[in-house]
Amino acid sequence: MFNWRGLGLPICGFMTIAASGVPVFAQTTAGPGERAAIGVSEPATAAQRRLAVAPRVLDELTPENSVVLLVDYQGQFAFSTHSISIDMLVNNTAGLAKSARVFNVPIVVSTVTAGTFAGPLLHQVEAAIPGVKPIDRTVINAWKDPRVSGAIRATGRKKLLIAGLWTDNCVMLPALSALAEGFEVYVVTDASGDYDAASHERAVQRLVQAGAVPVTWLPVVLEWQGDWSRQVTAAAINEIFREHAAALSVGAQYRVDTVRRK
Repeated sequence: MFNWRGLGLPICGFMTIAASGVPVFAQTTAGPGERAAIGVSEPATAAQRRLAVAPRVLDELTPENSVVLLVDYQGQFAFSTHSISIDMLVNNTAGLAKSARVFNVPIVVSTVTAGTFAGPLLHQVEAAIPGVKPIDRTVINAWKDPRVSGAIRATGRKKLLIAGLWTDNCVMLPALSALAEGFEVYVVTDASGDYDAASHERAVQRLVQAGAVPVTWLPVVLEWQGDWSRQVTAAAINEIFREHAAALSVGAQYRVDTVRRK
């Protein structure tokens, strides 16, 4: 037991030695005239308490356990997005959406006040998901629209990938709501954007503290594919990479051409 009295500090606490040999100090809940039992403590911060109850994401993303939510890819938000170029944002989002369709991963799309303020779904995103009708809403937190959250629950899948505009609001709020409901949330950061880089980064930090997992679109697709011998999807995914992952496709094409010349 560490003796705080000798330091003259009005703090009730104790010291333990972690397995690493590093002393660990923890504040206890004992009253002024009491001392808590050794080894009994609580997480020191709200972030630690959230992490203590957040689901542990240990297994892989698969086409069978994933569902995608795309939020507010509309002109009014794209105009004022500065954390990522609009070209890159649209490219990455379309690549993710097209890949989800190849693997038959359910896609839920939502817009907000499309007819009165924010405008329709960006046509590049719309073209990547033919037949998927956006759910237009007025609430900022898409999860609070029962049509959106209900569509996601109806899939029966617990791994939810979210991307959209803006990260610190229209992505973060439904992500926090889904986490509170027990979903495992993955935020596709390079298919999301914000008013400025600081807003995007702070949103990702807050989401990580709450238990969400930051990912980027290309590794997600590779995780879904899993094995290039799966020919049912391999050819279509390679076509998507040629269009939306130029650096990867150039390398693959170089290899093919080199083999042909031999």
